[in-house]
Amino acid sequence: MFSEIAGNLPKVLRDFIPGAAFSDRASWSAVSEPLRDLVVTDAEASLSRPWPVIMASDYREYVSSGNRSRFEGLYFTRRRMLNDLVLGEMLEGEGRFLAAIVDGIFLIAEESGWQLPAHNGYERGGPRLPLPDNSRPVIDLFAAETAAQLATLAALLRDQLDAISPQIVTRIEREVESRIFTPYLGRHFWWMGRGDERMNNWTAWITQNVLLSAFCLNTDQALRRKILVKALGSLDAFLKDYAEDGACEEGVVYYRHAALCLHGAMIILDAAAPGVFARLLSEPKIRNMAEYILNMHVAGRYYFNFADSSAVVEPCSIREYLFGKAVGSEALVAFAAADRAHSDSPHLPKEWNLWYRVQELLADPTIAMAEPRQTNKRDIFYPGIGLFIARDERFALAVKGGHNGESHNHNDVGSVTLYKNGRPLLIDVGVETYTAKTFSPRRYEIWTMQSAFHNLPTFGGVMQSAGAEFAARDVETDFRPEEARMSLDIAGAYPPEAKVRSYRRTVTLRRGREVEIIDIHEGDLPVVLSLMTCAAPAVAMGGIDLPDLGRILLDGAGEVEIEPIDIEDARLRLSWPARIYRLRIPFTKNYLKMRIV
Repeated sequence: MFSEIAGNLPKVLRDFIPGAAFSDRASWSAVSEPLRDLVVTDAEASLSRPWPVIMASDYREYVSSGNRSRFEGLYFTRRRMLNDLVLGEMLEGEGRFLAAIVDGIFLIAEESGWQLPAHNGYERGGPRLPLPDNSRPVIDLFAAETAAQLATLAALLRDQLDAISPQIVTRIEREVESRIFTPYLGRHFWWMGRGDERMNNWTAWITQNVLLSAFCLNTDQALRRKILVKALGSLDAFLKDYAEDGACEEGVVYYRHAALCLHGAMIILDAAAPGVFARLLSEPKIRNMAEYILNMHVAGRYYFNFADSSAVVEPCSIREYLFGKAVGSEALVAFAAADRAHSDSPHLPKEWNLWYRVQELLADPTIAMAEPRQTNKRDIFYPGIGLFIARDERFALAVKGGHNGESHNHNDVGSVTLYKNGRPLLIDVGVETYTAKTFSPRRYEIWTMQSAFHNLPTFGGVMQSAGAEFAARDVETDFRPEEARMSLDIAGAYPPEAKVRSYRRTVTLRRGREVEIIDIHEGDLPVVLSLMTCAAPAVAMGGIDLPDLGRILLDGAGEVEIEPIDIEDARLRLSWPARIYRLRIPFTKNYLKMRIV
């Protein structure tokens, strides 16, 4: 799709201006006073703070203990502080923050490696080295993000920095060339794409930031052309792994690093070669990719989540709005504008990508502000990942089919997620704070990755297995005005030792009435169904009560066991209370019928 356009590139590839340069005082003066005050206050706070010191022992901690949070806290704090200072200077325009900006630039320029310790390796899934080798830079997500940050601030503040010393921007250009451009053109990294190898969010995310770096800095035409042509191949490699339905198999959180970064790359491409790539925005696949987040939304901050995605997601930013505008999706435009209006941090203080923050600050203040409208939501089936979504005025239901070889997989084929009146009833727990174990051969030792902690059965204690061969089969869906239904056999998601020949799950939303789940089993081992909830359950005659939420009526169930699970992980606590619950429901027959009312 992208590479076929390479022959139409103009002779001169233009610069990309990430928003408005410092000299465009009219644009920066148009930022509202409340927003300006928030940004300047953050800049003043960063000005008064000491810069984090990063030691070699901090970098080595990932390999020695598996902890990645402490180093990343130091690393990202530096970058967020630099963003705060740059934006404070852009808005205030008095030079008060420039000296600290230069300090931040040189601190980052002098880091031995821009890649995170968790990504400090040369093969996909290969060993991680304890320290960076600055003679062989690794381009990971955050090396590219760092280059983009420095390139963005150079484009915004070049004249002001040059007035202090021409060596400042020269240093940025030299570091980005040696750490990003040279290895990008001279080596192959797995995320660039090769043959049928599957890509993920890394491809679009890094490609966007390499393009941003190349077209914000004063690079020559030959270098720009080489980078752009290679980037087009990577974007095609990224798109090949999306079905026409546009669903992101990595979950809604990664939509923002995948589909939104694809659009970011297209914004830069359009600036470099005006009009050449515009027709791609009318491609149905790209529109479907854009609207995915809209269809995953439940209510408020809640989204249907699977894979390494959380149930509670930050509000939309201008990026979703702009993507909706670009593909002509009125529904996404309205949703993104309304959702963005409810952000309690409209200046994105936690964001480390400086361009995103500039986009947000310079966004048109007349963007419509309205309450999020549930009427825009619709039933949908995403055959590419086997995801079924159905709704009525009370229930929002999702059933996950697909297979267990997807990126950020959680061994969750057949799991059900259910909300009632915008509140979580049956939940997907999500993912804990990342550690070395998360992306290692021991991934499925983590409880949140196991099917026994999803709304799924175990057979004599045997859970689902990882791999694309462990998949749903005989999938059927039906959407009607009075009901929506999905039926699938999930026996194929289990290994042979589960001794399950078939497990037919049929999930039906009877609109305005109830959700029914019927599981019919044929196998040799005892079956226990797990149900996950964050509402304190109580076993009652014939079912389970979820106070102030609903009731699960059971047929074919034995004695229900309630297992409380205390949640201490910071990432999980963003979505769930301090305690959630697993219900363990044994089968007494070859079927279990549940009615949720």
